[in-house]
Amino acid sequence: MSDKPKRPQQVYTLLVEVGRSDNDGLPGGSTGAALMVYASGVDEPEAVRETVAILKQADMAPLDVSGYGTLDERLEEGHDIPQEERDLMDRALAENAVIVAQMTPFFDD
Repeated sequence: MSDKPKRPQQVYTLLVEVGRSDNDGLPGGSTGAALMVYASGVDEPEAVRETVAILKQADMAPLDVSGYGTLDERLEEGHDIPQEERDLMDRALAENAVIVAQMTPFFDD
């Protein structure tokens, strides 16, 4: 049993690039997609691990993850974050969840 204080969960904004796999639910003809994700975790590496695991369970093929930090970190960098995004972040925290906020499919020209 550890006496270390439990670190609080935070919500991280992640951009995940996914490739194609069977049953991934992406539009026909697309070569992959970019997913804007809000994921809870005690730190960004944990949020990334949870996100990748959940996407794999959903038959997606994560290729790359870029982290954009917490809400406070993004605000410090001058990001304009609308209430709709803040609400999704609050939901991710409340539900200890990974929420895909936006999906942009890629197509070859």
